[in-house]
Amino acid sequence: MYFFLANLSFVDLWISTVTTPKMITDFLREKKTISFTGCMCQVFFVHFLGGGEMVLLLVMGYDRYMAICKPLHYSTIMSLRRCIGLMVSYWMVGFVHALSQMFVIIRLPLCGPREIDSFFCDIPLIIELACMNSSALGIFLNAGSGVISMTTFVVLLISYTYILLIVHQRSKTAASKALSTCTAHITVVVLFFGPCIFIYVWPLSIPWVDKFLAVFFSVITPLLNPAIYSLRNREMKNAMKRLRNYYIKSEDSI
Repeated sequence: MYFFLANLSFVDLWISTVTTPKMITDFLREKKTISFTGCMCQVFFVHFLGGGEMVLLLVMGYDRYMAICKPLHYSTIMSLRRCIGLMVSYWMVGFVHALSQMFVIIRLPLCGPREIDSFFCDIPLIIELACMNSSALGIFLNAGSGVISMTTFVVLLISYTYILLIVHQRSKTAASKALSTCTAHITVVVLFFGPCIFIYVWPLSIPWVDKFLAVFFSVITPLLNPAIYSLRNREMKNAMKRLRNYYIKSEDSI
């Protein structure tokens, strides 16, 4: 679990790094510009890291399934070699996904006022600048992101429902414990996939909503993930209690 949590923290750090510094800089500038190369880099790394995180969350769901439903075989099945293999797999999926999107986007003929009404470059916004009828192309590219997001989201929902049903048949106490264990992961899944679905699968076409979802996906969700997992972690809770008790005793002694 901690192996994949470390990878999730690493991915969240880089997703924030791709978009947040430029966004903060633009808030301080009257003229907000970005080079074509910088825009393409944002598109590539957002989809590379975002696609990889989707598969990573699916892998973490598989890890929770093995830990809850097959605890006696967990250490054998989820060996270090298996974990490294899964890590390489989701990085490769993210890379192939981003490369396939970039291959089409970078060849688009752009014309007119090259203005993007958002905080960072993304595929739906760049398609609107193309000097061609891009409706079919937009559907094709959004389908690529939509398929990977919807597939992983549905599989995760089915897997967690299956986990809770199996544990509930054994013991209500075990089901309660399993639900407590999975709550953090389910919360992160909903926070991450919610904006992705409304951006690529079911776009609302409301400018302020699109901007809010873009910031939520690239800034707020990576910021919340460490807090969600930390507050659901028993060791972290015990450490916070010890720290609180230490300060209470220190204040009493003064």
